[in-house]
Amino acid sequence: MKQKKIENIGTFLIFGGPSLFAFSAVVIIPLAFGLYLTFTNWNMATGTHAFVGFANYKQIITDKTYLTQLWFTIKYALLSVIISNVGAFSLALILSKGLKKQTFFRTGFFTPNLIGGLILGYLWRFLFSQVLPFMGQKYGWSLFQTSWLSDTDKAFWTLVIVNSWQLMGYLMIVYIAGIVSVPTDILEAATIDGAGKFRRIFSIIIPLSISSIVVCLFLSISRSFLTYDLNLALTNGGPYGSTELASYHIVQKAFLSNEYGMGQAEAVVLFILVATIALTQSSLMKKLEVEA
Repeated sequence: MKQKKIENIGTFLIFGGPSLFAFSAVVIIPLAFGLYLTFTNWNMATGTHAFVGFANYKQIITDKTYLTQLWFTIKYALLSVIISNVGAFSLALILSKGLKKQTFFRTGFFTPNLIGGLILGYLWRFLFSQVLPFMGQKYGWSLFQTSWLSDTDKAFWTLVIVNSWQLMGYLMIVYIAGIVSVPTDILEAATIDGAGKFRRIFSIIIPLSISSIVVCLFLSISRSFLTYDLNLALTNGGPYGSTELASYHIVQKAFLSNEYGMGQAEAVVLFILVATIALTQSSLMKKLEVEA
């Protein structure tokens, strides 16, 4: 029996050992060390630190700047999730009907997801600060006569628009997979019974695509809350710090203000918030799943 256990342990170490080591080195150890840093006043310049307990977490409660940016992030994520999912589902409905060259259009809408956030941000920054103002002044379009990035309200919408545009193509692919899995005989029977287009969508397609909706909501929520590269390249937190998302603020706090312990504590709070929202919606939506 003892020999058998030793053989089993040896087999596990041979086949599972490398994966376990890699997972521990990349996930477990950094996570544990990161949590430890939230209880210190780590100074990156000197490499010194002292244990301060829950002082960083207490400071977060009184940090009006972080709380303001956290609320700003919630509004940004909420609008991004709604716009990207409604748009992606609409595109999926259109591009799952056997249209000519629908594969080409699917590829075209998916392509923005392959572009890095920094590159995408700089491209749209050029569009909003140079191209659209030029066209607005030339053709008298009052909405675009000035750069959106110089206006505190419009700059917020640039973030929402670009993030939703990038997410839409990826979510569309997930929705297409859910829509094409809906049995055609059910749709045909509903059509024979006199159900209209919208009736079939809301009474058949959406209920039978709940699993895809759950996945898309989870992805869009997590990616919207953790936006950093797009925020950096598109608005750089401006104008006047009005578009600093929580992730952007955390990086500034940790690496520019040299408050690594405080920045790490803010990151943990953001992670708990995102995980709570994402898992809650996933649990609630799964209860709505139905079988064909």
